[in-house]
Amino acid sequence: MTSLSKAEMVARAKEVIEREARAVASLANRFDESLADVVELLLGCKGHVLVTGTGTSHAMAQRMAHLLACCGVPALCVNAADSLHGGAGAVTARDVMFIISKGGHSSEINRFAKIARARGANIIAQTENPQSPLGQMSDVVFNVKAEGDVDPYGMIATGSSLVNGAAGDVVCVLLLELGGYTKEEFGMTHPGGAVGKKLAEDPG
Repeated sequence: MTSLSKAEMVARAKEVIEREARAVASLANRFDESLADVVELLLGCKGHVLVTGTGTSHAMAQRMAHLLACCGVPALCVNAADSLHGGAGAVTARDVMFIISKGGHSSEINRFAKIARARGANIIAQTENPQSPLGQMSDVVFNVKAEGDVDPYGMIATGSSLVNGAAGDVVCVLLLELGGYTKEEFGMTHPGGAVGKKLAEDPG
């Protein structure tokens, strides 16, 4: 076990934050017109946006689905494993599947994607590997990759989860602005908590 002084731990913490901040900032240079394709497909969705992923990507999928709903987009997070035990029956041709997968090789994800495609849903893959099986079966690939050694061992998704979250934030903000979802409409769907109280006191 490595031993560090308190001062060394603080210094190390600063290094981690600075590295992660650089990784998120570098994302701005990676965007291309596929971002517009993602937004247009989501804006045109007549059903629900079903967001999924496995592992840490599932946690990011839960966050993404919640933020999409906050921005006026009917969205739900679905469990890829549960989908293979009957849950995939909820997918319709009116839906868009938004799949977050680092490598695009997860067996549960890809089996779920095949079912969704067979049921007529469109598929968006947020992945760093466009040539993966998931990328190949998707309508749009949102190529999101964390640069450098932002993750411990290159595998534990600390910094890369922030990068994926930031990419999702960009999509949500664009949908919020382009979809014309108003503060008043948001207040109707978020009446609870401190946010709901603030909106009630200052609806303008």
